[in-house]
Amino acid sequence: MIAGLFANARAQSPDVEPPAKPSKRAEEKAAAERATQPPAAKSSDKEKENPGLETWGAVTPGAGMLLHRSKIGELDISAYALIRYLNQLPAGEVFLDHLGRPHHVDARHDIWAHRIMVHLKGWLGLPKLRYQITFWTVNTTDQTAIFAVLGYQFHRAFSLYGGLNALPGTRTLQGSHPYWLGHDRVMADEYFRPYFTHGIWASGEVYPGLWYQGMVGNNLSALGITATQLTRDFAYAASIWWMPTTYEFGPNGSFDDYEWHEELATRFGVSGVNSREDSFVELTAKAPENTTIRLADSLNVFELGALADGVSVRKVRYRLLSADAGLKYKGIFLQGSYFLRWLGDFVTDGPIPVTSIVDQGFYLQAAFYPVKQKLEAYGATSWVFGDKDAGFKTEYEWLAGVNWFFANTRDIRLNGQIIRMNRSPVSSSFGYYVGGLKGETVSLAVSINF
Repeated sequence: MIAGLFANARAQSPDVEPPAKPSKRAEEKAAAERATQPPAAKSSDKEKENPGLETWGAVTPGAGMLLHRSKIGELDISAYALIRYLNQLPAGEVFLDHLGRPHHVDARHDIWAHRIMVHLKGWLGLPKLRYQITFWTVNTTDQTAIFAVLGYQFHRAFSLYGGLNALPGTRTLQGSHPYWLGHDRVMADEYFRPYFTHGIWASGEVYPGLWYQGMVGNNLSALGITATQLTRDFAYAASIWWMPTTYEFGPNGSFDDYEWHEELATRFGVSGVNSREDSFVELTAKAPENTTIRLADSLNVFELGALADGVSVRKVRYRLLSADAGLKYKGIFLQGSYFLRWLGDFVTDGPIPVTSIVDQGFYLQAAFYPVKQKLEAYGATSWVFGDKDAGFKTEYEWLAGVNWFFANTRDIRLNGQIIRMNRSPVSSSFGYYVGGLKGETVSLAVSINF
């Protein structure tokens, strides 16, 4: 009643100005923040919802569903699943590495429930004390893991976390999954990027739209590695990014403009990584357990004979610098990134012909919506310029694809994609690529995220 009388009084008073309309920037930022938050609690819930701050972790859950909320905490469940058909063509190829030796291309043709994640998340004790427990599997690599993230969000300018995360060396390792154009990274990004490891990291917004993240981890990748195999060397990574025009870049910094920005959104960033890597096996072993670092001919740098016949690399220094820029406007998305990787300080069991290997590369991605928030078309190219002085060549790809958001949400989609590549330097059943392939990769996939 009181509110009604007040509203009536305002309507009758000529001296009261109507409230100012929020700017487009403010509206878009508020919309992006709402898109990343859990659904509103029911009126029967006595405790206040507290979605927390942006975490920019590599494995960021969806909004999820509320299971329980009380005075002592909150429990939400979130999940992601991807079913994919993949066909790498042609079958039976052979390629030559940078030393002129032949290798078989193990092209795939299969259907998999590829990647599944289930997240339990929320806060406990104090709303600023956040937790995330993730059950994760990639069936194509027969990998299964359970990991946790614990963090305290002191202030928007500073939050501190510990657990499993990706070293923030490229933009796709900082929260944007699964909101990419395809369901996995493009070739150059997959080739240069670091991986997931255990460690501690901090992040925050120090100025409107200006964010940072820094991490100290055990090594480039924790998958398949035990504590007794680790050395005493840590891996270090940091990233900063600036979103000057709207102070946001969509939910999780997404790689498309499903949210349909009415004002130009921009993002500029730079990232770096430094890690002393070990093969984690005896020098005589042919199959090293550290499989993260590939050479431009797709060989694992720790593989026996990768740089010289009969010689194994035991240790190598990995350094990466990447820079990225992107924009969004009314369904149009453009993104580019440059990479510079240096491998050096080799420790081997015999002579090798190089003291360092310096590779460069980039990708460009673009997308638009022929049918708003329903049908998206995209294209991309990525290039890896192998170190010519070390005997490596240039490898590249072109790709095109479509996304059909058939359930009126970006979290459920059907994706079709074709890639034309020239001697892939990436070799992993995790994504789209197999080492040495010169041909096409066709994929069809459906995914859900909540």
